[in-house]
Amino acid sequence: MTSTMRAVEITAFGPPEGLKICERPLPQPGKGEVLIRVHASGVNRPDVLQRKGNYAPPAGASDLPGLEVAGVIESGDAQAMLEAGLKVGDRVCALIAGGGYAQWCVAPAAQCLPVPQGLSDVQAASLPETFFTVWSNVFDRGHLKAGETLLIQGGGSGIGVTAIQLGKAFGATVIVTAGTDDKCRNCLELGADHAINYKTQDFVAEARRLTADRGVDVVLDMVAGPYVAREVECLAEDGRIVIIAVQGGLKAEFNAGLVLRRRLTITGSTLRPRPVEFKGAIARSLREHVWPLLAAGKVRPVIHSTFPAEQAANAHELMESNQHTGKIVLTWGS
Repeated sequence: MTSTMRAVEITAFGPPEGLKICERPLPQPGKGEVLIRVHASGVNRPDVLQRKGNYAPPAGASDLPGLEVAGVIESGDAQAMLEAGLKVGDRVCALIAGGGYAQWCVAPAAQCLPVPQGLSDVQAASLPETFFTVWSNVFDRGHLKAGETLLIQGGGSGIGVTAIQLGKAFGATVIVTAGTDDKCRNCLELGADHAINYKTQDFVAEARRLTADRGVDVVLDMVAGPYVAREVECLAEDGRIVIIAVQGGLKAEFNAGLVLRRRLTITGSTLRPRPVEFKGAIARSLREHVWPLLAAGKVRPVIHSTFPAEQAANAHELMESNQHTGKIVLTWGS
């Protein structure tokens, strides 16, 4: 095996042009870890934030961007693989805290999942970040149940298309917001029950109209800022807002009286810094409840574009344009 590998590093914080191909030493798996030969790497919004200097990797994580990969296990901790139901040679996808933009990466075995039957490496690389995030926040924190209504802010994003499909698969009514009519149509084609163009419609009024003024049960919020106050207004009694990003700003003012009278919950989380044990528990839930749906084709990856790793800057430009629906993936040649 070679001692070096190609990778994409951040040479300067700022524009996408700061992403450059480099050569790095091959990483070595430690206790509880496996070494994956990477065939495809998912691109996510946190990668963009890291490139801009606004989202440093956790202590001990690689400085290379990239939070999800798909490839083949080449070596690692035998006991950890056994506990995760994996072995050398298995095709896997993995959630990682950094280092995914590379030909090889190390990942905790507990955060690796087998590639679902029938899926390509590109499709598999698009799964971990959004599926771990949606399961943890919509179902574990938001407690979405069959028969309830889920409102997804930004239905055309990678998180959005995953939340649409999982919400529907588990019996919820799904309402999404998106910024163009085309994206709204795309969301409806993916299974959303209703789509609201937030640039031409008031999502609060529409959400209340669509629920006969009852309100929605869960809001998945990637915006925060002034959106929180408006989301409080469109929640049903005992409704829950789950905040997973703050693209609209860190500060929010809302009607605390509504929170009291309707018994509302406002919560949120970040996944990247959580311990392996926490993420491993999510992986086990996904393997039990969601991976069979992927294998059966009842839930599917949505890939908007793929780029050779050498064109990582172009992939980030597309991500920042917000013109895509679904995931963006980098590929590595042999």
